[in-house]
Amino acid sequence: MTQAEQLKERTKQFAIRIVNLFRSLPRTDEARTIGKQILRSGTSIASNYRAACRARSKVEFISKMGTVVEETDETVLWLELLIDTKIIKKEKMSNILQEANELLAIFAASQYTAKGIRKKNDSMTK
Repeated sequence: MTQAEQLKERTKQFAIRIVNLFRSLPRTDEARTIGKQILRSGTSIASNYRAACRARSKVEFISKMGTVVEETDETVLWLELLIDTKIIKKEKMSNILQEANELLAIFAASQYTAKGIRKKNDSMTK
């Protein structure tokens, strides 16, 4: 299985986890408002990543990866808000938040690589 295929499956599994998280949220207004945001951004990561994999050019790939990075970063924010507002205990969220942060790091690195940009830390060490 290629790295792209592995990431397609990983993002799909992440989307499933997001759907299950949404279903488990308390039925309060604030939980549902944040939950709908997570549901939208967290599930769109998989579809946008698939779209990036089908890009017809490097420029299109970079653009679509930008969307993937934005949606992943937004999902991290909503997950953090669920924790910080004590809607869900941090212990219950640690695995999904870790996965979101790992995906964000992978997609941001991919975008940097495609743009031919080194991170500041990389340029200092080379």
